[in-house]
Amino acid sequence: MRHVIIGAGPAGVVAAETLRRHDPSCEIVILGDEPEPPYSRMALPYLLAENVDESGTHLRHGDGHFEKLAIDVRQARVSGIDTANRTVTAIGGTALSYDRLLIATGAHPVKPPIEGIDSEGVENCWTLADARRILAGAKPGDRVVLMGAGFIGCIVLEALAARGVDLVVVEMADRMLPRMMDETGGAMIARWCESKGVAVRTGTRVTEIARSNGGLTLATDEGDPIEADLVVCATGVSPNTGFLDGAGIECEMGVLVDNRLCTNVADVYAAGDVAQGPDFSTGQREVHAIQPTAVEHGRIAALNMAGTDTPFRGSLSMNVLNTLGLVSSSFGLWMGADGGERSVAADEARSRYLRLEFEEDRIVGALALGLTQHVGVLRGLIQTRVRLGTWMRKLRDDPNQVMNAYLECTQGSVQ
Repeated sequence: MRHVIIGAGPAGVVAAETLRRHDPSCEIVILGDEPEPPYSRMALPYLLAENVDESGTHLRHGDGHFEKLAIDVRQARVSGIDTANRTVTAIGGTALSYDRLLIATGAHPVKPPIEGIDSEGVENCWTLADARRILAGAKPGDRVVLMGAGFIGCIVLEALAARGVDLVVVEMADRMLPRMMDETGGAMIARWCESKGVAVRTGTRVTEIARSNGGLTLATDEGDPIEADLVVCATGVSPNTGFLDGAGIECEMGVLVDNRLCTNVADVYAAGDVAQGPDFSTGQREVHAIQPTAVEHGRIAALNMAGTDTPFRGSLSMNVLNTLGLVSSSFGLWMGADGGERSVAADEARSRYLRLEFEEDRIVGALALGLTQHVGVLRGLIQTRVRLGTWMRKLRDDPNQVMNAYLECTQGSVQ
């Protein structure tokens, strides 16, 4: 039995290791398209902040880890899949047959349609090669513009600030973290960043980037240009599905998979940022491009590939972020459920915010800012679908009682 895994990120690596544990005699091949050992993109900001060296980004650190597990890691960029003949073709024409296939190709950064976006000095922060260029171009005191204040952008923000650059953040939405924070939370994070010396310009769109005087000039729709030595673009990502054209594998936003992580084609699975799989909160199929989901996808897909029938109950939309010392988190249906209720507590002076979303007598979504002790509690209440009983009324009146509600409800003493 030959298992071929396309993609050497967390989903692919966890899948390979899981396959080896459950099928000791099978052949496992990982195809990765970068000339690096398998690494985590989420570790790149730590590299930029110089908290780790390049080896610190690697997913596995033991000498000969993959060789000891008889996992064959190869560098190859896949150009197509022939599902009828069960072959994978790499650029250059090399074909590899498979018995079962896992698509774990992740995502790629999306560049906005701006004139000059491909200019020298405009970088993404998505690969180790990107990180090396940013390290070379972001010295203390350099003028750096970060385009995008979403989840990835704010992780990069933390790393750039640690480098001591003169940093300006430009976000075209009306607030920071528009996909994980409401207006109140996003505004609090912006004020926090500004108090730490980072300039934040929300509701601003870059219209052109031009080379000038050895640097870069960014024109904006506000009419106020921004001068920079380096621009880092973090304006979103998109699943890597282009190579699947003509393969007969159904895709929408990503590769559509069922609750076994299987595609519409027998023996072809997908996992991680490329997979559009069941959402825990809604039951619909969504792309959740976060590493915990990628890891769980890889594990569940591999168990099913190895013949151990294992359903996936769905991934929870969740984000936990530290922005210059201010921790923010969002879980589940943080924007609210149809017909549900809401409870809010805000202390702007202390940068603390808590918003709970209810459906019947359960918490189905939450936002938290500056409240680190609540992270595990909120996730637990949502994922276990705990009924709150009389705690529902108490939390409507004061959401800060959520820790007490968790302790009492999960110990079986709901009143």
